Amino acid sequence: MDIRPAKMTDLRGIHGCAKAAYSIYVPRIGKRPAPMVADFERQIGDGIVHVLGSGRTVAGYAVFYARGDHVHLENVAVHPDFQSMGYGIQLITFVEQFAIEAGAAAVELYTNAKMTENLTLYPKLGYAEMGRRHEDGFDRVFFRKALTG
Repeated sequence: MDIRPAKMTDLRGIHGCAKAAYSIYVPRIGKRPAPMVADFERQIGDGIVHVLGSGRTVAGYAVFYARGDHVHLENVAVHPDFQSMGYGIQLITFVEQFAIEAGAAAVELYTNAKMTENLTLYPKLGYAEMGRRHEDGFDRVFFRKALTG
């Protein structure tokens, strides 16, 4: 599967991927997680969405952009039909490589505190927890990974 910049023709696939990937968290959080209500049309227009897929299939996607000294990884998801195949790590590695090539010092991200799987995944990938706070109606855990070029 290739990673490429998203096009408007990917919009339906991205929405479907977000819904499928994040629906399991609705009961835990008590509402739809932020990625389920993201403005993907605007984000695609801004050029900050990349999709992982083949042909018209969107197996996963990442939303990221430069912010200050780092790249902010806003959202990464893999459709459940394609999970446990290493695609999530492939997307995160793609973002990290983008950050290195852009001269960024780090990649930063946050996850919902109720997405407990992520709280163990990100440290395994070299991300250090920076803090926790309530933001935009969600309890978020913030992570940062320092990069070396």
